[in-house]
Amino acid sequence: MSSDAYASDKSAPADRRTAGPLDVSEVQGVRPYIDFGSMRIPSRENLQMRLEVEESTQRIVAVSMDFAGSSLQLQAFAAPKSEGIWHEIRSQMRDSIKAQGGETEERVGSLGPELIAKIPLIDEAGIKTGHRLARFIGVDGPKWFLRGVIGGAALNDAKAAADIDDLFRSVVVVRDDVPLPPKDLLTLTIPGGTVAPPRSF
Repeated sequence: MSSDAYASDKSAPADRRTAGPLDVSEVQGVRPYIDFGSMRIPSRENLQMRLEVEESTQRIVAVSMDFAGSSLQLQAFAAPKSEGIWHEIRSQMRDSIKAQGGETEERVGSLGPELIAKIPLIDEAGIKTGHRLARFIGVDGPKWFLRGVIGGAALNDAKAAADIDDLFRSVVVVRDDVPLPPKDLLTLTIPGGTVAPPRSF
C-alpha cells in the first residue's frame, strides 16, 4: 500500500480509537500508568524509562524507553482538531536528514506511513564518524500528534518490532484545553520517583 492512501486529513491506523495510542477521553477502565503530564505510559516488567532534557532551557522534551534491546523515544505535539500534521512533519524530516547527508526510505508500516532513516553521526570537529539507523513512526489523534523514534533490535527483528509497536500503542495522550499552535510540544512533567533522572542532550 502506498502512503498516498493516508494522505488525507489524519494519519492513523483504523483501530486507533480502540487499540491506541489513545486520547485520555477514550480510555476504558483503570490501568496503572506512569503520569508524565501530556503522556501516560503503563509500566511493564524490564521497561526502563528516562526523560530527555533540552540543556539550554532545561525543558523536558521527550520520554525515552529501553525494552528488550530496543529503544523508543516519544514526543507529543499539539495539532489541529480536523487535520493531521504527520505528513508535513515527515516531509520536513526527510529533507533535513538528506541535507545532513543521510538517506531515507518511506514505507507504510503497521501504524501507517513511516520513515526509515540512515542518519550521519558527526563529531565535534564536524567530521562524519558513521551513521545510525532509526525508524520514525507517527499517529495523528484528536488535537494531538504522537511521534516515536525507534532504534535497536526492533529495526531488524519482527518480534521486537511488534513489542515496540505495542508499547507505542499503549501510550495515552493528555491534551488539555490550553490553546497551542500546531506542532508545539505538549508539556511533560516528572512523575515522583518512577523514572531515571533527566538526561540532557
